[in-house]
Amino acid sequence: MDSNEVNKIAGAILGTLTLAMGIGFFSSALVAPKAMQKAGYELPDNTAAGGGQGAAPAAAAAEEPIAKRLASADVGKGEAAAKKCASCHQFVKDGKNGQGPALWGVVANAKGAKAGFNYSAALKERAGKGEKWDYEALDAFIKNPKGYISGTSMGFAGVARPDERANIIAYLRSLADQPAPLPQ
Repeated sequence: MDSNEVNKIAGAILGTLTLAMGIGFFSSALVAPKAMQKAGYELPDNTAAGGGQGAAPAAAAAEEPIAKRLASADVGKGEAAAKKCASCHQFVKDGKNGQGPALWGVVANAKGAKAGFNYSAALKERAGKGEKWDYEALDAFIKNPKGYISGTSMGFAGVARPDERANIIAYLRSLADQPAPLPQ
């Protein structure tokens, strides 16, 4: 290799590095980041509103009881909202169990009562105690299945909105030959 070619290669490398460094200087002159005044960000102070109890109790207190929400619940909206459950559950009278049990007649029925479905040990334990799917239990379960029954095999994250849960429960209530009476 000739010394001219070595000089050409070295010049190309140095020229590229000089160009990259120049672009860096130029771009930092165009867009300069603002210096941080304080590290991190401010968290809201929840002690003033809740008397030192925090936001969680205040949010829980703001949620109306299921009986009140069911009075204004919409079965049609509940049916639409329950479509997200259709990948694991069936809603017809003679529906078959899938990844989850068929949900016809679930309201006011015993927990773990759908024949032919292999419930998780945690739900079988609750069923053994004679627990039923009343409105409060359904509301808590639909809100956070794993939080309500630790060890459940249901992989659904839950429905956070109280009105949407009430609509779903109203729809589930309608899925029976004789719907359970509404709570007072």
